[in-house]
Amino acid sequence: MFPSWFRLTVETTMLGLEAQTVIWTRMTQIALGQGSPAENLRMVTEKIAAFGEAATIIATGGTAHRVVKGYRRKVRANIKRLRR
Repeated sequence: MFPSWFRLTVETTMLGLEAQTVIWTRMTQIALGQGSPAENLRMVTEKIAAFGEAATIIATGGTAHRVVKGYRRKVRANIKRLRR
């Protein structure tokens, strides 16, 4: 129904909004003294792993849509975990 570029634009915009929710939640927890060293380590290591996964997808002929879909899945999982 929608052109491919429009879907990618919407998905990328949603990824940005969802990522901001994770950032806000993590920063709030840190400011309130509820952050943990394990969560801080997780922030860094999950970004490295996600980059590697995205690079692999692109290197094997995958699309930007697939990369964004994977990132959104991980970000939504973070939102769910951090809100518990």
